[in-house]
Amino acid sequence: MGTDRIVVTGMGIMTPIGNNLEDFSAAIFEGENGIGPITAFDVSHHDIQHGGEVKGFEPEYYFERLNHEDFDRSTQFAVATSKKALQMANIKHGFYDSRKLGCIFGTTMGNQQIPEKYNDMLAGKKEEIKYQLRNFQPSAITSAVAAELGLKGPNLVIPTACAAGNYAIGYGADLIKSKRADCVICGGSDAMSRVCYTMFSRLGAMSPDLCRPFDKDRHGMIVSEGAAALVLESYEKAKERNATIYAEILGYGNSCDAYHVTAPHPEGQGAMLAINKAIASSGVNKSDIGYISAHGTGTKANDTAESYALSQVFGDIISEIPISSIKSMFGHTMGAAAAIEAVASILVLNKGRLPINMNLEHLDPSIGLNVVNKSTIAENTKYILSNSFAFGGNISCIILGQEK
Repeated sequence: MGTDRIVVTGMGIMTPIGNNLEDFSAAIFEGENGIGPITAFDVSHHDIQHGGEVKGFEPEYYFERLNHEDFDRSTQFAVATSKKALQMANIKHGFYDSRKLGCIFGTTMGNQQIPEKYNDMLAGKKEEIKYQLRNFQPSAITSAVAAELGLKGPNLVIPTACAAGNYAIGYGADLIKSKRADCVICGGSDAMSRVCYTMFSRLGAMSPDLCRPFDKDRHGMIVSEGAAALVLESYEKAKERNATIYAEILGYGNSCDAYHVTAPHPEGQGAMLAINKAIASSGVNKSDIGYISAHGTGTKANDTAESYALSQVFGDIISEIPISSIKSMFGHTMGAAAAIEAVASILVLNKGRLPINMNLEHLDPSIGLNVVNKSTIAENTKYILSNSFAFGGNISCIILGQEK
């Protein structure tokens, strides 16, 4: 027989607006710009040359058993945030059987920097390469986390693009509920890569200036990087070891638009399905949702589809529920986005404030949402819906709540 209540007892974060929870929290509630010129590689041949980059990251600080130089920045981010989350959870050695400690991460690009560097070498660029080519495979992300932290249980990388972090959280919760794992580190990680940057540039999806989710003058998204990790365990085990509980994973819903490789269904059909699944599995009434963490990329199609789906699911009350997209501050972190936004949502539950939807000057009149564009107190926010959509129509939504 499984357990029904899954809680979050630790978190780790790595973003362009903060490499720790304190800085990240201050940034999302006050509104901080994390966008700047790209420094990771040459973008002079691109029309758009900005993005969100993590600053001041020192990977060697987080590696003890492995050599950090063998790994791509995506894997380094995952190891760093997982260690931070586990330290915050304060699980004493031996409390859990290491064979039932799992790790599930989502990603979009995986370890793309490694083949890019080797391609440079083949092209004749005389640059020292320390990466191990074998660590190009996406599974290196969770393999490295497991090796560093001694996690011998279920280990999986989920590549459902920008929704992957929520898929990881949902699957991690299922592993614990079914007693296939006792504790799971879940998250998402993606580093800035030339392939990803070029892809969005060629699609014409990037904003030439600011990311403006839900603004009538929005022009597109901004490519970014980052990671987040969450420690999940059963409510009973968390209570047994007197852990601090930061949130409960109350429900989740997955779906696929089955419509187009890059475009969302214009009426948000897949989004509606996933949101309804998440709410139904959580046991929470729609009217009790106190905040919505939007996917909100700042593209015309995505924001329109998401707002339509939300209006259909919630009806007239959607105009009363605060909503915002933290992508407005530091861009789209790809496979890390959902996990980062889950952490932001948990901070809302614990800090009693709402993240700002920056750069919103003129709300798109067709949107009909209650978008938060200034520092705001979260009044009676006990339950949160966090949306994440992805290419291929992959959609995953989760419901988070305060400890009951």
